Amino acid sequence: MNASEPEGPLDAAAREAGGLPGPSAGVTAGEAGGLPGPSAGVTARVPQLLECMRTVGTGLELHATLDRICRTAADLADAHYAAIGVVDPEGEGLADFVASGVSEEVVRRIGRRPDGRRGLLGALIRDPVPIRLSDLTTDPRFAGFPPGHPPMRSFLGVPVRVQGEVFGNLYLAEKAGGGPFGVDDLHMVRVLAAEAGIAIGNARLYEAARRRERWIDGSVAVTTALLSGGDADEALLVVAEQARRLAESAAGIVLLTTPEGGLEVVAVAADQPAASLGVEVPADSPVVARLLAGEAVFVTDAASDPRLLSRVARQYGPSMLLPLHSGGRVLGALATPRHAGARRFTEAERTLATQFASQAALALMMAQAQRDRERLAVLADRDRIARDLHDLVVQRLFATGVMLESAQRESDVPAVRDGVGRAVDELDVTIQEIRTAVFAQQQGPAEAPSGLRTRVMREINTAAVPLGFRPAHRFVGPVDSAVGELAGKNLIAALREALSNAFRHAGASDIEVVVDATTKLPDGTAGVRLTVADDGIGLPAGGRRSGLRNLARRAESLGGSSECGPGIGEDGAGTTVSWEVPLRSGPDVPSGPAPPATPSGPGS
Repeated sequence: MNASEPEGPLDAAAREAGGLPGPSAGVTAGEAGGLPGPSAGVTARVPQLLECMRTVGTGLELHATLDRICRTAADLADAHYAAIGVVDPEGEGLADFVASGVSEEVVRRIGRRPDGRRGLLGALIRDPVPIRLSDLTTDPRFAGFPPGHPPMRSFLGVPVRVQGEVFGNLYLAEKAGGGPFGVDDLHMVRVLAAEAGIAIGNARLYEAARRRERWIDGSVAVTTALLSGGDADEALLVVAEQARRLAESAAGIVLLTTPEGGLEVVAVAADQPAASLGVEVPADSPVVARLLAGEAVFVTDAASDPRLLSRVARQYGPSMLLPLHSGGRVLGALATPRHAGARRFTEAERTLATQFASQAALALMMAQAQRDRERLAVLADRDRIARDLHDLVVQRLFATGVMLESAQRESDVPAVRDGVGRAVDELDVTIQEIRTAVFAQQQGPAEAPSGLRTRVMREINTAAVPLGFRPAHRFVGPVDSAVGELAGKNLIAALREALSNAFRHAGASDIEVVVDATTKLPDGTAGVRLTVADDGIGLPAGGRRSGLRNLARRAESLGGSSECGPGIGEDGAGTTVSWEVPLRSGPDVPSGPAPPATPSGPGS
């Protein structure tokens, strides 16, 4: 093309991509970066180029668009191999690498993908100008091939720009026929790279919109779960699961603050959640200090970062640690670690995850306020019941006892006097039991005693009021000293669930509770077994089993088990629930208040 000829649309597109000088530049083919005007060969390939440009522009999925660009560029330049390297946000290496022409077997044999920090790929990142080589192995910038890499000679590398910024580089290797890539190939590929930049820009916008939509949907799911009034553990697990799914991480971990000023893992969404559940990060950890100050912490490699003191961190790589704070109050933290060697989180992912954590914290605070209101209503109702029991029922029973004692003194029949005496004794016992129930109704959560035996008695006395009778109980072994805190708290929650089921669904008239701290688990580990047996209706066919699943899940998370069998009624009527865990389950540290029992279906 000489300066007197009008500039065509193909020339303008190539010059805009950095491929051609302006009409008056007047450079020769031998000058660095310079190109002559389109040759007859280029003109003949314009229909093919236009078809390739149309192909590149179809579709909006980013990874599919990159793959399509590779295949189209290889067809256009008659190359055996093509690839696109996506430059990382720091501009120092490659964040992604999409290749065409290499079989899956070869990819597995090579192993790791190129990082773009050295060699020709690194040169294109540091200096994004086209590179055309007849034999790349003779170039001083060549750093060698990894084991298993196919041999390559001819090479063509072109930067791909999106809205003026370098997005990555398009690489072509091994021209068909064994010759080098020509100037015409460079013309065509640079024009294609310009169109690819537009297609990639559109795909990135589409991906960003979809990503924001997914995070918004996840926030809605978390808010709904937390405010539904269901089990607190299940709601926190929803937070962990949504965070894991949205961040495309190996795990989603929710940590809440402890009285000692540290953080404790209370919910885990991972392949093996039990390994992390209950782990406590001490208050002197630098990461805890930053999180409790409301600052997010982003880690490139959790396994090697000296700030992470927890054993859980050793198995992960790039991680986001986000404070759950709202209204100036930090409730805990949300962690989304990826596997070691996985790609780092982008700035967009960090921003969206931080917003998600803030929304989850707000929902947590609203859920806590809702539970507080419900707890106050329950306590107010308990106070009313306690007053009625004390002022009405106890006084009437006392008056009845006085009348019976008076009748006993006036009777001359020994049998009558003995019978009335026994009735008075039973009334005294009943009055004592009612007073115990009144005390249990008025006792607040903060007054809960520390001994496991006392806590079990409290649950039994509390259940006696709705049941209409006091369940029998028996302790075996050193319950208070042998059972660890974590196992004890979960045992109390399991007891509460079992007694709630017996009251709501079993229609039982007799319940026996046994806590045995001398149990041996199937693997020989010392354990504690809770047995709750009743003479109710048993397990109806087709009934819901959510309560039994809750009990089993709670036991399995601590390395134990839960099962049910025949009850203590006639001919085995009723249900017996056996729940057992190791005495010292997992990292035996305080695990926070046991969650409330979840009402479940008949016989569950």
